[in-house]
Amino acid sequence: MTKELLIQAILKLMAGIVILGALLFIPAGTFSYWNGWLFLAVLFIPMFAAGIIMMFKNQELLKKRLNAREEQAEQKQVVLFSGLMFIAAFVVAGLNFRMKWFVMPKWAILLATIIFLIAYILYAEVIRENEFLSRTVEVQEHQKVVDTGLYGIVRHPMYSTTLLLFGAMPWVLGSPISFLIMLIYIPIIVKRIKNEEQVLKEGLDGYADYCERIRYRIIPFIY
Repeated sequence: MTKELLIQAILKLMAGIVILGALLFIPAGTFSYWNGWLFLAVLFIPMFAAGIIMMFKNQELLKKRLNAREEQAEQKQVVLFSGLMFIAAFVVAGLNFRMKWFVMPKWAILLATIIFLIAYILYAEVIRENEFLSRTVEVQEHQKVVDTGLYGIVRHPMYSTTLLLFGAMPWVLGSPISFLIMLIYIPIIVKRIKNEEQVLKEGLDGYADYCERIRYRIIPFIY
């Protein structure tokens, strides 16, 4: 375990909690926004646990997950639009609680929380299956095509799980309006996938054949 990596991981985690908390609780006008606390718990507690596991089991993978610097201009646009989408969705969720535009039943919020946690488990499985997984679009040294497990069902199971995660987020926060905002993620992720597949087909041996064998990108029988 390296001290620098540990410090970097802790600082990023704390910064995420502070920034996200500000985006939720300031618009809500109160710390009594219980959906906000619920969301912070189901998001960051598993994230912390996953970070601990990677710290001891696979530090290289942790480094890749902490590195979010895109080199391609097209992917930088994707990151920018995604960030703006999240900011808008979280701020609106806080305002929704403050203004009482929509008040969701607790059973619906509980169901959304369960879906979110299931998606998180699938997310962890994708990370376990693909040691070359990175937050940036790139071809790594000695990288190989992964075509087993979830990668034997769709070509981009990571994006499949993020669709579930991001779709469940607004309902955990009790904000249907935020869900409408998060639908922007669909064209954003389609744009990212097309560019990512172009990069992988050009730089990763066997990826073009993999795309021929596995027809669907993120949703079986649909896309």
